[in-house]
Parts: sequence; structure tokens; C-alpha cells
Amino acid sequence: MEFKSDVEAVDALAQSYKDLKQEIAKVIVGQDEVVKAVIIALFSNGHSLLVGVPGLAKTLLVSTIADVLDLDFKRIQFTPDLMPSDITGSEILDEDRHFKFNRGPLFSNIVLADEINRTPPKTQAALLEAMQERSVTVSGTRHELPKPFFVLATQNPIEQEGTYPLPEAQLDRFMFNIPLDYPSYEEEVEVVKSTTSLQEISLKHVVTASQILAYQQLIRKIPIADNVLNYAVSLATKTRPNTAMATDKVNSYISWGAGPRASQYLVLGAKCHAAIKGKYSPDIEDVQQIANYVLRHRIVRNYKAEAEGITEEMVIKSLF
Repeated sequence: MEFKSDVEAVDALAQSYKDLKQEIAKVIVGQDEVVKAVIIALFSNGHSLLVGVPGLAKTLLVSTIADVLDLDFKRIQFTPDLMPSDITGSEILDEDRHFKFNRGPLFSNIVLADEINRTPPKTQAALLEAMQERSVTVSGTRHELPKPFFVLATQNPIEQEGTYPLPEAQLDRFMFNIPLDYPSYEEEVEVVKSTTSLQEISLKHVVTASQILAYQQLIRKIPIADNVLNYAVSLATKTRPNTAMATDKVNSYISWGAGPRASQYLVLGAKCHAAIKGKYSPDIEDVQQIANYVLRHRIVRNYKAEAEGITEEMVIKSLF
């Protein structure tokens, strides 16, 4: 894909976003903010964690996005007996008695890690290595994963028995933590109407893999004003309790704040949020729009916050 200028490229990205949203809306009713967040993470080359109760179409959303993007898609159902080799692949003896690498489901453009907190740490770690390095190591040999490579993990916030919650360091690998909520009454009526009839929906491929890679490069080239960059970094810095910039609310309710990766993702996310809106440079409002997704899994509430019912969202809102 060749564009005459970066301005033209940003316009194309904004148009691609509109087309994507329109196609996805044929299958997914409502959930506009969730769809927007997933696409921003994809264009920013980051991974996302979707958190919501069962039955909110998390899996359907991911498979629809993969379909519209003309990308290779694999779904891995995480269970307590899943081994690392089940997702990365393993060496097998072929008929000529040579070892040959048999690729696992991670070798795909979009990987849906369903209920990632149901699998033991060893398997979670194998997935997280792939997310960070964009490659897997099997029997000492490194295998590159296809590009683009994007992990969407889902997590069910209820039923924590028999789960292995992701440690903070592993949660930090996800660019966004996206909460899913119940649909409104009108949306639910529409969902039930469309899913209980014979209606067949055919989706068009809107964006190709090479376009996504071009957009990922473009996002990094988008200029950002110093005051907006400083705002993003100060937002992340303010979440760290007992430091110079921490607010009273953070000192009272937070035991652990966001690391430098949060600042990087705030800037990248803001650039992409501006681009899909057709703007050529992000402003403070763009940072605020995505701040909740970037920060909510990077700050840890203390007992006082839990006792008083103070949520991560409330603390983040107070920083604005």
C-alpha cells in the first residue's frame, strides 16, 4: 500500500475504521466502545484482554473481527490440563525418522485465548512469551509467528474457583483491558430477533494483513505535541502511591501503580484514537478516552478501596 503522504494515509485509516465498524455491526449489536477499543489495540500492535460475564458475545466479536479483517483466526479454549506444547506446537518424528516441528494454534494472525485464567501458569507463560517476543521457542529453536500477530484473551470476572489469576507482570503485557457490559433492553431485543431467525449474514473482507501492518507503522509516525505527551506520562506517574506526583486519592486507595509501559500505551492509543477520528495529531481528550483501558489493570486497589467500594475507574477519573 503506497500513499502519497502521511495525511492521505491517516485519511485511509479513518475510512478503514468506518468500514470495519459498519461490517462488524451486521453481526454485533451495540458494544460500539468495545469494538472501537479492540480495533485501536490492533492498529497500535497491542494485545487486549476482554473481561465480562458469559454470554456477552466475546468470542463472536473476536471471530467477526478476524473475518472482516481477512486474517487467519484460531481459538484456544484454556483448560486446567492444557500444556504449553498444546498451544506452541511440538517436535514430532516424521516417517523418515527426522524431527519436524508441528505448529500449534498460536501460529495465526488473531488468537483468541478463551478464559485465560483457567489454565496453569506454565501455559499462561508460554502464551505471554509469544505475545512479548512474537515468537515461540520449542526444543531450543526459535520460530517466528506470522505478522500481524494479535492476542485477544477473555476472562470471566465471576466464578473464581479453580482459576489461576494472571499476575500483575503478565497483565502488563496487555495494552488494553476492555470491560464488557450487558446490552441495553433495545439492543437485547435486536440480538434475540436476529439470532433466533434464519437470517444468513455474509461479511465482506475490509482490511488486509498488509494494510494492518502499514497502519501499525503509520500510528508510530503520527506527531504528538509535547504537552499531550507530558499529560500522558503524568497520568501514569500519578497512579504510583507515595511518589511526588501521586494524588491523595491514589495514596489512600492504591497499593501499586502503573509502570512505564502504561505511558507508552497511552501515547500509542491516543495517536490511534485521533487517527480513526480523522485527526492528524492527538490531543488531551484522546488520551482521556483510552486511559481507562490502559490503566485499569495496571493499578492495584488496597483493602480500604475494596471496603469502601472504590473502583479502579473512580480513581482513574479522579486523575483527570
